[in-house]
Amino acid sequence: MAEMARLDDNSLHAVCSDPPYGLVEFTAEEMNKLRSGRGGVWRIPPSMDGCERRPLPRFSVLTPEQKQSIENYFHQWGTVLLPKLRPGGHVLLAGNPMLLMYVQAALIEAGFENRSTIMRVYHGFRGGDRPKNAEKEFPEVCVQPRSNYEPWMLFRKPISEKTVAENLRRWETGGLRMLAGGKPLPDVIQSFKTPENERAIADHPSLKPQHLLRILVRSLLPMGRGMVLDPFMGSGSTLAAAQAVGYASMGIELDADYFKLAQGAVSKFAALYPVAKGAFLDDETAAGREVVREDQSLMWDESNAEAESAPKRTAVLGLGSG
Repeated sequence: MAEMARLDDNSLHAVCSDPPYGLVEFTAEEMNKLRSGRGGVWRIPPSMDGCERRPLPRFSVLTPEQKQSIENYFHQWGTVLLPKLRPGGHVLLAGNPMLLMYVQAALIEAGFENRSTIMRVYHGFRGGDRPKNAEKEFPEVCVQPRSNYEPWMLFRKPISEKTVAENLRRWETGGLRMLAGGKPLPDVIQSFKTPENERAIADHPSLKPQHLLRILVRSLLPMGRGMVLDPFMGSGSTLAAAQAVGYASMGIELDADYFKLAQGAVSKFAALYPVAKGAFLDDETAAGREVVREDQSLMWDESNAEAESAPKRTAVLGLGSG
């Protein structure tokens, strides 16, 4: 928030990010437990049908006070962000079905409009577990449904002009960019687990696939230009999607290890699937029918990456367009 506060007012066109759902899981203490394999709030799931599952944060263990702190935090975060966005600028945040209501309530209270929720549909391993330490006793009982979607919450800073058209002319914001062929962005997107060739670049626990991120990031700038911020940058996959699409972007990251990872990963992510620009929903782009999930080719070019240190263990990474 301190870094966002330093930005000029009306300097951002959009925000796209996957924030820490529960705030607790990405504290230094819990990240040390995760990296050492000790778990903590991060649950190390047992293998299922021969498949090793990645660590997942156990939001069910959050106390009512911690859940309230989520709402308090995002209200403060939204209050800081609001003046930095141009009027009509969109904010797209990955959510969790158990916690998204706290984020939505907070950002609405901070002054944003709740515009929609975009569902990323994919086969995941979250949920569906039998009662802990009593799996054999209750073999036909699961604690919660198996999750097959991920909600992305869409907000907008209110427009300053009388109409969206006037706002677009003045601020270049207020709407969403259509897909190729004049197709509106749908609120349900078929997706898939992050491919292994992307995890080989940066194995962040919340890494999203470039196929999805490029579609989402591209949609946020209706005029096809502007600045996108990811204030919870992680390994830089959102910045990479922006670079691949041709947008300028900026990222903020508290964790020094992830910031260092992002410095080397952004250009490598962006170089994957050169013809995939987020204009099509299917896995294969129209130009060359390149298969996003299976292409293993990498182009290693870090010439566009610029890093700048910032106080209080916060790091900011800015990337120019193209």
